[in-house]
Amino acid sequence: MPRRLTFWLCAALFFISRESSAFVHVVRPGETLARIAERVYGSASRERVLVGANALDVQGGTTITPGMRLEVPAPLHHTVTRGETWADLAAAWLGTNDEARAEFLATSNHGYLWVQPVEGQEIEIPAVITYIAGDGETVDSVAERFWGDSLLGWQLNRYNSHRGMAVARGIVILVPMRGLHLTEAGRAEAHAAAEREGASDRTVLEHQRSADTELPGLLADVRYGRYAEAIADGNRLLGREGLTRPQLAMVQRALIDAYVAVDATAAAAATCSAWKSNAQNPAMDPVRVSPKIRAACSER
Repeated sequence: MPRRLTFWLCAALFFISRESSAFVHVVRPGETLARIAERVYGSASRERVLVGANALDVQGGTTITPGMRLEVPAPLHHTVTRGETWADLAAAWLGTNDEARAEFLATSNHGYLWVQPVEGQEIEIPAVITYIAGDGETVDSVAERFWGDSLLGWQLNRYNSHRGMAVARGIVILVPMRGLHLTEAGRAEAHAAAEREGASDRTVLEHQRSADTELPGLLADVRYGRYAEAIADGNRLLGREGLTRPQLAMVQRALIDAYVAVDATAAAAATCSAWKSNAQNPAMDPVRVSPKIRAACSER
């Protein structure tokens, strides 16, 4: 079945019969990350999921304030249609049909890659966190952070088509969260959020998941000096409806570097203004950020 058709069939079924999806939580007075995690996941220790999903630690801290919008990752549920394979489902929900992701989806549902799902089977699509690596991190430390087991770093490598143990600062790592489930209160909040969003969720979901798969390429373009490609791809991503604030901030931060590199100072300044409105902590480290970039953002 063609990938595009598979996606829309899956999306249609998902919006008819889903139990939960990723949703936005608006922070209330007195709430902490631990309290939110306890309420929606049943465990305060799951606050690390909220921190990673919203890039709070990368942006300078994990403090939240009333009115802040937090992305709350959650699993999806899908009823298999005739002829769908694990590869089809991985392409539709996990961004690619490569063997590693197809196998992850199969094993997450107590199956095997070589035994295809059957029509009518209810499967769970694990939530996937877009994590931005910090200084000195390795795939093992990221696996320990989110999965509680540093020996599973090789699975993160395979899922992300990454080689080696070390990960450079700023690298995006996709972390699938097998076993992450919502409490009854969490499901109720997810359902209420879905009711508010209505049918537009389909487009938003597609755009957010697509952005997750394209952001690593954008960051790589900037890192390796492909500035024209980065500017084109970054602006194309910004034109999509419904990207999360962390996603917008990542795109805008990459564009600032690209614009400065090609001496487009006016564009860099305008993008920096937008970035500051989306980043949780927009301050630039004078040790790590070049004077030209800080000057474009009116920082010294």
